[in-house]
Amino acid sequence: MSAQDKQPQPSAIEVFKNDSQYLSGDIGTELTDENNFFGKGSVQLLKHHGTYQQDDRDVRGQIQDDGNKKRFIYMVRTRIPGGRLTTDQFLAQMDLCDEVGNSTLRITSRQTLQLHGVIKSDLKATIKRINDTQLTTLAACGDVARNTMCTPAPYQNDIYQELRDLTDEIAEHLRPRTSTYHELWLTDTDTGEKCLAGGDSEASLSGYEGDDTEPIYGRQYLPRKFKIGIALPHDNCSDVYTHDLGLIGVLEDDKLIGYNVLVGGGQGRTPSAEKTFPALGQKLCFATRDEVVSIIEAVVKVQRDHGNRSDRKVARMKYLIHDWGLGAFKSKVEEYWGGSLKEPHATDVYEHEDHMGWHEQGDGNWFYGLNIENGRIKDTEKMKLKTALREVCNTLRPGVHLTAHQSLIFTNVADDKRAILEEILLKHGVVLSADISNARLWSMACVAWPTCGLSITESERALPGMIDELDVALESMGLADEKFTLRMTGCPNGCARPYNPDIGLVGRAKNKYTMFVGGTRIGNRLGFIHKDMLPAEEVVPSIVKLFEYFKIDRQADESIGDFCARMGNDALLAYADS
Repeated sequence: MSAQDKQPQPSAIEVFKNDSQYLSGDIGTELTDENNFFGKGSVQLLKHHGTYQQDDRDVRGQIQDDGNKKRFIYMVRTRIPGGRLTTDQFLAQMDLCDEVGNSTLRITSRQTLQLHGVIKSDLKATIKRINDTQLTTLAACGDVARNTMCTPAPYQNDIYQELRDLTDEIAEHLRPRTSTYHELWLTDTDTGEKCLAGGDSEASLSGYEGDDTEPIYGRQYLPRKFKIGIALPHDNCSDVYTHDLGLIGVLEDDKLIGYNVLVGGGQGRTPSAEKTFPALGQKLCFATRDEVVSIIEAVVKVQRDHGNRSDRKVARMKYLIHDWGLGAFKSKVEEYWGGSLKEPHATDVYEHEDHMGWHEQGDGNWFYGLNIENGRIKDTEKMKLKTALREVCNTLRPGVHLTAHQSLIFTNVADDKRAILEEILLKHGVVLSADISNARLWSMACVAWPTCGLSITESERALPGMIDELDVALESMGLADEKFTLRMTGCPNGCARPYNPDIGLVGRAKNKYTMFVGGTRIGNRLGFIHKDMLPAEEVVPSIVKLFEYFKIDRQADESIGDFCARMGNDALLAYADS
């Protein structure tokens, strides 16, 4: 066997990307064929354009009108740096969810919006309309730097303004340059005239030959998705340790002097593969504002050239750093950057602000954080949430910022309009953030069934009922005021970041979960497995048992996560079994 034969072969997805001519492939042809689905290669390439092919799992196996046993639908995700939208952009998304989606809009844990239930024949028009509002779906998914996260608080001061500016600069710097997106989705099929994507310039439409097409990503893009988030020490709502690359702002004398750069975070794991694991970022270096974007580019290029392209299970950058060690990784980044990196600053995160309720912006206006349970915006018989949000937008014309906990913030509300906003919400049955329990306020769940093809069991549809039970128990124990993060996912991929909160629930089999405990609300410690293959009906009793023990043996102001970490799982299990 030759040495070449022994080299790891690229995965099928790497082949699709390499042969796609910069994310084009067969999408254009299949977009107009008679099928309501795409081929395997196109399904992978479509993610880079912001859409996932899915099917409605509630009707899977039933024969559809076209003879298929699947009802194919599409999730369309918009890239929204820092989660910041105008009123008109938000209203346009709500229009789309009614006209081409399943009538619901969803806020994601990465400060973006998702439409669900779009059919193939509406896909091009949907993406075109999103771009007409000066937003884009390009790089909302796929093997690229995805939506850049940042604290959504609209405080009007130099520190928060710099964070917003840096978020936009990173997002633009790492945006794919291929012209394919425009050609597929924004070109009029009758006239051939190209439209501009949200925020793009005319120069980006010309395209290049060879590697010049994608100066950062290259022909095959990254080995896997790449996530970036920015936080402040007192405001880690972006969960900075969970990203491939995180930035913690360093403050001295109330001035932002630079950033600690973290590398190697990532939430996904495969329980059957011991080589996979969740990880938190590690401090790589300190960077000034002038240095930070170029250092980020160097890190991305190291992952591009050295990340695993044969096994996608271990293709995230956390595995590269694990294999090399942080020291070797840092040396390689220095080589790509062309200089020595500074040692990290002592600064770290120490608080997680949720920004719910009323807050002064600093310019005479206020902002209001409204909790949206699991990010799902819809009207029900009891609560007309979507109708209420429309009326707030049309009446008050606020800005809309999305949070990393799947909620939203109305910005720029005049002092004399605050009562009007609350009146609109209450008349439509929307519960104000101040009246929501801590258990619900600090919880979140991924989409899971019925639309996510990766989900093993329920999440979004299961967690609210569990919290109903948990609220009653905590109230009876006198612990309703405890702040703790509770997160649930329908599979181990970790989209709702379940591995570092106080309590995490991860889908393991149908109606069964792995329970992780011992993380923290500020997100700087991983939890450990407390119970595996836990039946859904035993989830709340198991959590209640932890809180019973917590109430007996807690120390001072110890959180439930800190308590579990201090006691260890042997003690927790012994108490539970008693």
